[in-house]
Amino acid sequence: MSTNKMWGGRFSAGPAAIMREITPSIDFDKRLAGEDLAGSRAHCRMLAQEGIISKDDGQAILGGLDTIEKEIAAGDFVFKRELEDIHLNIEARLAELIGPAAGRLHTARSRNDQVVTDFRLWVRSACERAGQGLLALQQALLAQAEKHAATILPGFTHMQVAQPVTFGHHMLAYVEMFARDRGRFEDTRKRLNESPLGAAALAGTSFPIDRDTTAKALGFARPMRNSMDAISARDFALEYLAACSIAAVHLSRLAGELVQWSTPAFGFVRLSDAFTTGSSIMPQKRNPDAAELIRGKTGRVLGDFVALATVVKGLVLTYGTDLQEDKERVFDAADTLEISLAAMAAMIADLTANPARMRAACEAGYPTATDLADWVVRVLKKPFREAHHIAGSIVKLAEDAGVGLDALSLADMQTVEPAITQDVFKVLSLDSSVNSRMSLGGTAPARVKEQLAYWKGLLK
Repeated sequence: MSTNKMWGGRFSAGPAAIMREITPSIDFDKRLAGEDLAGSRAHCRMLAQEGIISKDDGQAILGGLDTIEKEIAAGDFVFKRELEDIHLNIEARLAELIGPAAGRLHTARSRNDQVVTDFRLWVRSACERAGQGLLALQQALLAQAEKHAATILPGFTHMQVAQPVTFGHHMLAYVEMFARDRGRFEDTRKRLNESPLGAAALAGTSFPIDRDTTAKALGFARPMRNSMDAISARDFALEYLAACSIAAVHLSRLAGELVQWSTPAFGFVRLSDAFTTGSSIMPQKRNPDAAELIRGKTGRVLGDFVALATVVKGLVLTYGTDLQEDKERVFDAADTLEISLAAMAAMIADLTANPARMRAACEAGYPTATDLADWVVRVLKKPFREAHHIAGSIVKLAEDAGVGLDALSLADMQTVEPAITQDVFKVLSLDSSVNSRMSLGGTAPARVKEQLAYWKGLLK
């Protein structure tokens, strides 16, 4: 058994066999290859610029890194588990290509600042991908909202028919939610965009490095100001996972509505064959599998956040190999969120609304009762609590008669409140109710169209 030549000078014997199984991270951190090459190039150029390594060695290193990049892109690079991680795999291949000069690349750098630099770069890109996925979903929702700005469906509280709203208004509610999610990823990206490169193992380095140069080369806003924090901080990953978790919860809420709305009992929307599956035994079934899978995957993303928070919570400064657990959790959450966003955007763009079923469901639940109470307040000058009682008594009359509020006779209503006039019927239809909700943020089609114009300008 041989020692690992990349770090084995201190050790006279090799690791136990089980260590060769538990230690390697190359199976998953090879996803950081592009970021590792970028960080190494920036570090190499800075070392040569500052005279810490020779120009010739710098050029040899950069040439070797270019070759490695091509090998990885072509699928010709051989990843070796005995070299543990992506960093040592690339360093070892560099030594094969250019000889001893490869060893100079690690001057003034530790795997500690190297790995966290790579990871920050990767999470930064993941924030951007999440933002693009959310934008595509918002655009799909916006298209449905524009198509159905005046389509009436029941708004629910406690899963009971509450008040009529428009389908466009309902879609725009999710546009707002996902806008906040985009903002969380933008904020996360902004906060994490500081460079840990140059913090070395934990205390900085005695070499005269220029951390501003490497930070700028990698697109960071600035270097991190404390070397110990630079090495040990993983709140950027936690913040990314928190943003993923909230976005996944929002996706789950929308997915739950699609599952519900597509049932025969509701029939508000139809999902095409592209996003449904059949049953192995029941030929009539159209199962909304895509929506259900998105709803279920939320648990994975939440679990990833909890897992990493649990890893980090007990760590003293600065580095512990516990932090090797950070990447799998982030990679899993990113993969899960990104495919969920893509599937949801495609499903929203694909669905067909059923305005007749939406309206019929709305008519069955006395959703204009609040309009009746508001009319009593506005016209008869009653206190709202008294008006609420009057409206409730009239709803009871309609229920007993098995008709809608606008189908009751004026005489019936006057048995509850004699002062009610024929004018009340102007507010009892679904259309009049929806059109009256003109307050800012209301469901009136005119307001919905204002919001459509706002979001179309913002999302173009």
